[in-house]
Amino acid sequence: MNLKSSSVNAHHGTRRRRFPVLVLAALWLAALDAQSTLLIEHVTVIDGTGRPAKPDFCVLVDHGKIDKVAGCPMTAPSGARRIDGKGKFLIPGLMDVHVHLRGGGSPLESDNRAPNERVGIRALHSYIYSGVTTILDCGNNPDYIFKLRDMERGGQIISPRLLAVGGIVTYPGSHGGGPSATLVDSWPQAIPKLDAALARKPDMLKVTYEEHGWGTRPMITLLPADLMSHIIQYYNNHGVRSTAHISNEIRAREAIFAGIDTLAHPVIQAPASDDFIRLMRAKLIPEATTLTIGDGYSRLAEHPEFLDQPLYRDTIEPDEIQRLKVVESARQKENRWAWWMKIMTPVAQDNVKRIDAAGGIMALGTDQSSGPSVHRELELIVGGGVPPLNAIRIATLNAARFLGRERDLGSVEEGKIADLVLLDADPAADINNAKRINMLIKNGEIIDRGKLDLPVNRKGGSSAGSANH
Repeated sequence: MNLKSSSVNAHHGTRRRRFPVLVLAALWLAALDAQSTLLIEHVTVIDGTGRPAKPDFCVLVDHGKIDKVAGCPMTAPSGARRIDGKGKFLIPGLMDVHVHLRGGGSPLESDNRAPNERVGIRALHSYIYSGVTTILDCGNNPDYIFKLRDMERGGQIISPRLLAVGGIVTYPGSHGGGPSATLVDSWPQAIPKLDAALARKPDMLKVTYEEHGWGTRPMITLLPADLMSHIIQYYNNHGVRSTAHISNEIRAREAIFAGIDTLAHPVIQAPASDDFIRLMRAKLIPEATTLTIGDGYSRLAEHPEFLDQPLYRDTIEPDEIQRLKVVESARQKENRWAWWMKIMTPVAQDNVKRIDAAGGIMALGTDQSSGPSVHRELELIVGGGVPPLNAIRIATLNAARFLGRERDLGSVEEGKIADLVLLDADPAADINNAKRINMLIKNGEIIDRGKLDLPVNRKGGSSAGSANH
């Protein structure tokens, strides 16, 4: 009896000792749960849909998702972090659907060096610092870009959501047909090469469909339209969306009727016809804006002082700024292509405006590799006549449509992933106010911009808040 009694007492003693541990564990889990809940109060919401701003709203974020969007006040779970949004403006995270991330060492880069992950990570940090939460790399060294994509998805690096096409798929001798490209010349002989590319799990397919011959560019080989159609269908059958590099209306039309899902550039070679504008409205094919790439050549030649703006100084290394202002500026002064693009960029701006006004889907893309370029793209979109609210939609919800992700990204709406930017001023009044970032949230988590590997966060760099001016 004594042995049995001792055994029972020992058992009850163990239960008594375990009970506080279980309580502590429950409290710890509850604390973690509360940390994943944010309530942004009394903020003006610009939701990314193009609808008018909603003043004095509350937005509840729970476990990475937008749980509720409604007028204030709003009840939040106990322990939720409350963020005072009074006098501030909340927009969705910005996106760039056409990036060629630096550091890959591919022929797409002017320096053509060996891959350098730190260069790429710094570029990714410049996007995050600039309020960009999702990017699509539209052609790069596959080993390099897919490794960085895996690091982002595994939480190993601070980065925007990184989607990538890997290598471009094109015809031998055609645009973008460098060593990282998948070159195909016949069907069905192309299938094994496409299978090898698909095995890398690209987020999209990019084909190039242009023979050049415009501006100062010589003629090159054109990907046959029927082969392009086979490639698009094959990728679609594997659940992968497609985009096509084009520059004129004829090739854009042919790509659309070959089955392309998106266009990687606007029509830039000439004013688009009214029929093409109506086609873009009827088909609702998302088209990337990419105005910055053409504008950048002559801007660097004529006004290199733009690099003295705070957002550039905060995110670009000082020696790189000096090189751009002196060496690259002088080079662009002698570049005939720079002056051709200066003439054609306003044409592309007008085509972007007309498609947007007609109800087509323009999506922000830069064809660049830095966060500040996204804000330059916004400036050029608005400068071409697009209203600021529409420009924000182009940079958010329309960009999500380009990626096929509009169900879970791109707007401040209930049920969507909480990628949000809190601004200190109204971007609908002045699109440059999109630079005045107070707080950045990705996947429901507040990003500490002070931890980014950027000049602003190093001794002698700009002040941490300088991008807000």
